[in-house]
Amino acid sequence: MNTKQKHTELIKTEAKRLGFLSCGISKAQFLEEEAPRLEKWLSNNMHGEMQYMENHFDKRLDPTKLVDNSKSVISLLLNYYPKDIQNQNSYKLSKYAYGTDYHFIIKDKLKSLLNYIQDEIGEVEGRAFVDSAPVLDKAWAAKSGLGWIGKHSNLLTQQVGSFYFIAELIIDLELEHDSITSDHCGTCTACIDACPTEAIKEPYVVDGSKCISYFTIELKDNLPTEFKGKFDDWMFGCDVCQDVCPWNRFSKAHNEPLFNPHPELLSMTKKDWEDITEDTFKKVFQKSAVKRTKYSGLTRNIKFLKD
Repeated sequence: MNTKQKHTELIKTEAKRLGFLSCGISKAQFLEEEAPRLEKWLSNNMHGEMQYMENHFDKRLDPTKLVDNSKSVISLLLNYYPKDIQNQNSYKLSKYAYGTDYHFIIKDKLKSLLNYIQDEIGEVEGRAFVDSAPVLDKAWAAKSGLGWIGKHSNLLTQQVGSFYFIAELIIDLELEHDSITSDHCGTCTACIDACPTEAIKEPYVVDGSKCISYFTIELKDNLPTEFKGKFDDWMFGCDVCQDVCPWNRFSKAHNEPLFNPHPELLSMTKKDWEDITEDTFKKVFQKSAVKRTKYSGLTRNIKFLKD
């Protein structure tokens, strides 16, 4: 085993020990195929009011502009599929938002992994990314052999599905690269057929400005009346395209205690949500990603669903 293989093996073993579902590695280089796709998606205004998507176009496509002299992109998956889901008579939250905000949990794990690399291998420079910087997570995960990008534009993995977070370490160390996996969506159109707002315009192209997740999290203005009655009771995020995907029948519950929901969350009914106070919001979502939409945003969404 040469040095490059040894370092790669070392990193993947430690990633597994830290609780990551899987770890894949690709060469840090310009994303040629993604460049025209991203440009077209932006020019068609499919990012809606997410103006930040227009920023740092070059950095999104070239990791060497994020980390000087970077050689490898280490992509990591962390399972968040819950053991139990919400009461049936409830307004719905995306499963990823049940527990503690994933940014904190994953950032800690990534820092541990980077420290381990530096302790075991030596002087290695790098940065950790958890969907809060201009990095095309899904593209890198697919390049690293962790799955393929499905027709709903989420990363899919055989035997695992898609209920996981994606994160990266971009480092200036040469490592062994993984092979790209093939697309296994076949002729299936379950996600396209089930999307309540018809946001999946065609296979592999999602109009973000029509997605329920965009409306309930990103959009700060009033919700558009033409989508009244089409939110399928989703008050924060939406899991429809993942819930109907045949590959997600293989999803297994995560084993990260911090992803477990607040005890009250799963049993809350529509009436409980309609009557939610700011104090209850703060208690239930104290460390949750739901804080991003704020109490005012969540109550706006609930009112839109109820009226």
